[in-house]
Amino acid sequence: MTRFRIAEAPFDIAPLRERLLHDRAGAFAAFEGWVRDHNDGRPVHGLRYEAYVALAEAEGGRIVEEALAKFGAIDACCVHRVGDLAIGDLAVWVGASAAHRDAAFDTCRWIIDEVKSRVPIWKHERYADGDADWLHPRQTDLSGSGH
Repeated sequence: MTRFRIAEAPFDIAPLRERLLHDRAGAFAAFEGWVRDHNDGRPVHGLRYEAYVALAEAEGGRIVEEALAKFGAIDACCVHRVGDLAIGDLAVWVGASAAHRDAAFDTCRWIIDEVKSRVPIWKHERYADGDADWLHPRQTDLSGSGH
């Protein structure tokens, strides 16, 4: 299994987590991003993610490799959904295993921040009032603040 992939359908996180179990690991951290029912004060009905899959998977793979080198984690992986998602659906999952918790947490956080700023995945939100909008990364997202 690759360390980063785009999924066109819901996916099971249990095999992803199991893949990151290593005898050298003393810590595991994960991040799950779900579709929420609001954004900027507007009720959200659902959303659609679109991606240039080949480029997204190549760049996502580079991000995971960079994170492993940067934080010394043992292993990590990330899966991001595309297609139509409903409120509560899992949109993105990141997991990292490391000898110590700081490396696992830092690896996870860095991967999701870099994926949001570097990977060509576009988000189209559908609002409860029938309107829809393509969302663009905010400057704060690019700075790593995670907003």
